[in-house]
Amino acid sequence: MGYYEFTVKTADESRDALMQRTSAAGCLGMIENEKDIIAYFRDTQGINELAENLNSFKTILRESGLDSTLSFEYVFISERDWNESWKKKFKPIDVGDIFSVLPPWEEKKSGRINLVIDPGMAFGTGHHETTKTCLMLIEKLSSGKKKESFLDVGTGTGILAIAASVIGYKYVVGVDIDPLAVDASLRNVKLNNLDNIAIREGSVSAVEGPYDFIAANLMSEILIQIAPELAPRLNRSGAALLSGMLTGQEDGVITAMENCGLRFLEKFADGRWVSVALTR
Repeated sequence: MGYYEFTVKTADESRDALMQRTSAAGCLGMIENEKDIIAYFRDTQGINELAENLNSFKTILRESGLDSTLSFEYVFISERDWNESWKKKFKPIDVGDIFSVLPPWEEKKSGRINLVIDPGMAFGTGHHETTKTCLMLIEKLSSGKKKESFLDVGTGTGILAIAASVIGYKYVVGVDIDPLAVDASLRNVKLNNLDNIAIREGSVSAVEGPYDFIAANLMSEILIQIAPELAPRLNRSGAALLSGMLTGQEDGVITAMENCGLRFLEKFADGRWVSVALTR
């Protein structure tokens, strides 16, 4: 038995949809880089079936109004070489002034806050621009603020929840509608030896508030959709960090949040991506 390693390139706006598609297609693990996404599948699925699945996805993207530009290449990896190939693709990175994100098989870095992440089939290794931005802004927006409670909506691997815990938040909750993400985040909480993080399956409605800080790194459409549930769960004078928006999409998200009682504070741009901070 062996595995196929797919390297897939698509437009930024289509990345989330692509990752959902590959996960539904039986992806064993995924690494999200700045320029591409690397996904692994068992060879028992058949290369023709896997390739056709990706090719047909272009039509779905186009019909959904997303950029349908998509290309991929693949290689076969024997079972014997599986672990080494996986490890070579997921390398440690430094984020901001204090964080280092690294897989469990790498040695921790001295003098930095180490976030140990084994992504499995969930999203969020710290390599994508929005994840990096969220990590840096959580540190910045939390400076000098009360750190009683933190909510991570769409937690993925749990990376933002874990970061919040290690910088001092006393009670942290991560929620995700994907059971694979819940499994990954629970595993990563354990890898980081943290006992103050609760991981729950479901949307923001699965938790009660309020929280001092809410982070949500999601597509703009989802942020708009969950605004009525997210806003009431933010403490007065608390901070909400919303990310995952492409330039030009933030206005609709800000309007939706303001209509639900939040107040815009600041916008942060990083290339094509935008993050916004709001308060109540």
